[in-house]
Amino acid sequence: MHFNSINESVSEIRNSLPAGVLLVAAAKTRSPEEVQVAIHAGIKILGYNYLQEAEQIYQIIGNKVQWHMIGHLQRNKVKNAVDLFDMIETIDSVKLAEEVNKRCVAINKIMPVLIEINSGKELNKTGVLPEDVDKLIMEISSLPNLRVQGLMTMGPRFGNPEDARLYFKATKFAFDRLSKAGIPNVEMRYLSMGMSNSYKIAIEEGANIVRVGTKLFGERSCQRH
Repeated sequence: MHFNSINESVSEIRNSLPAGVLLVAAAKTRSPEEVQVAIHAGIKILGYNYLQEAEQIYQIIGNKVQWHMIGHLQRNKVKNAVDLFDMIETIDSVKLAEEVNKRCVAINKIMPVLIEINSGKELNKTGVLPEDVDKLIMEISSLPNLRVQGLMTMGPRFGNPEDARLYFKATKFAFDRLSKAGIPNVEMRYLSMGMSNSYKIAIEEGANIVRVGTKLFGERSCQRH
């Protein structure tokens, strides 16, 4: 996609979002130039699936934007991840939460996190099942340097966007239940759902963070994986 089209896409999508909905630019495999154009056009949050790639782009961009981890975070990468990211959207186990907390204690940082829900109950997907999320949050809510601020789900990546609606509804149902649960140190503030093909439906179902890549940047080129 040419830089002009990135500019136009960012403006178009930003203008179409309801008030209060945050746009995360899912920037996996995008060049530093593409990312800079998107930031210039008004992107304030970058989302990365892989720490290593985020670190490379961070060298160039720095902290002029917010950085969200939106991919599965391996425990051996947590030390560097907590240095770089402003939010981790993909906490899905007690062990991962404890490691993030431990590393944040060491650098005196409070990390906002979202719990990743495997709303489709897909065996090959990361995330906690909707019915297990309360238990996980109860177990990690007392970690001093973690702040649980909501839920995130992927939903199916391909196919008819309407098919994602059920997954979003299931996640919103858990979100509403947890909002009323009154768990100390837990605030259901953010519901991160929807990608390029499904973000409009996600917003209809209550999302207030959407993670958009292809719609902003265009199709990924084959050369960069």
